Amino acid sequence: MGQAGSDYRETIYGNGFTGVKASLSQKSISDFIAVTLRYLDHTIDSNRRGDGLYHAYNLMKLHDKGIAITNLSEMLEGQVAVLSSGYLTSQSTLQLLDAMRNSALYREDQNSYMLYPNKALPKFLDKNTIPQDLVHASELLLTLVRDNNLQVINKDINGNYHFNGNFKNANDLKAGLAGLNPEKYKSLLEKDKNAVLQIFEDVFNHIAFTGRSGTFYAYEGLGSIYWHMVSKLHLAVQEVCLKAINAQDDKEFVRRLVKHYKAIGHGIGLHKSPQLYGAFPTDAYSHTPGHRGAQQPGMTGQVKEDVLIRFSELGIQVTGGNLYFSPGILMKDEFLTEARTYTYFDVHGEQKDVILEPDSLFFTYCQVPVIYKIADKNGLEVFFDDGTKKMFYVSNLDTETSQKIFSRTGEVSQIIVLIPESNLLN
Repeated sequence: MGQAGSDYRETIYGNGFTGVKASLSQKSISDFIAVTLRYLDHTIDSNRRGDGLYHAYNLMKLHDKGIAITNLSEMLEGQVAVLSSGYLTSQSTLQLLDAMRNSALYREDQNSYMLYPNKALPKFLDKNTIPQDLVHASELLLTLVRDNNLQVINKDINGNYHFNGNFKNANDLKAGLAGLNPEKYKSLLEKDKNAVLQIFEDVFNHIAFTGRSGTFYAYEGLGSIYWHMVSKLHLAVQEVCLKAINAQDDKEFVRRLVKHYKAIGHGIGLHKSPQLYGAFPTDAYSHTPGHRGAQQPGMTGQVKEDVLIRFSELGIQVTGGNLYFSPGILMKDEFLTEARTYTYFDVHGEQKDVILEPDSLFFTYCQVPVIYKIADKNGLEVFFDDGTKKMFYVSNLDTETSQKIFSRTGEVSQIIVLIPESNLLN
């Protein structure tokens, strides 16, 4: 399949497209998509691990008689991918989130999730050591040791075996084997070459090499929380929560899903003390290694997910040119418990104060102040700069009013959104 894809690509690069077009029926496209979805579903199902998590990456190794498939260790990336796929039911999602909380991915000290489980790297002197049973299983290696031939293998003063320290990869080993005296070792090479190459792979496991993630203790390496991926997880869980709420799934399932969603959010820096986060909690950072606070500040990709999450929590959508306010996962504890005054800057850059009552929440959208109020019914009150007011008994504004807000004309001075308490989450 890889060769077929390569041949196609090279043909296009070398000769371009033919320009010949053919028609496809809607049914043929629909049938193709249906078959593809069945294979995707099967792939997801077959990658479910015994502990309830999902494999993130499969390793493929070609053999003379077929293909061997193995897996890398569990990874946060794989869990986010399956959550975002839309394939899991609410119950399956809950099982996965419960399994994650009890897995080696969870870091209790930061109440968050690492990219992959932490592990202790072998000491330098423990590396490149060939188990004795593997050496004894190879007549070629034993013969080289007896001959004191150091081109491929050597035995140290402690009786441990090592490959030539100059070998960087299997190609170096192949070159070393090719450099052996053909008259003396020809028959042994024919018999044991592939076995020695497999021993080399068993010792170094190059097929599973993942770069800094498996060799560094920082820079998104071992024991590190990669905050962008945590925010991806937060967004994915938010999506499944909203899906469950909109589908009117079992309330207990929804409650437990939301509990996981809140816990993931509370594990992100914004909700932490500077002592725990190791930096200014409101700043975006790349990662937090296991041995120190947050590292590499900057506008990381995390910020994008966090903005999407917040807009979705507030229920802000733009559909068909109309602005909607329809929160489905907003928490009641975010609303004020006592009155306060808040200062903001309007579309003209002028400083304004707004008095907020208890049971209200304030933010601006396109620099227009929006106040959410707990009420006994849904509704929107729009206040205009000329002193007039307009009432909407639905969750969206009309196109004309929406465009005034988007265009920042200054004509809309304030929006009050009435939200029944039953629509909020505890």
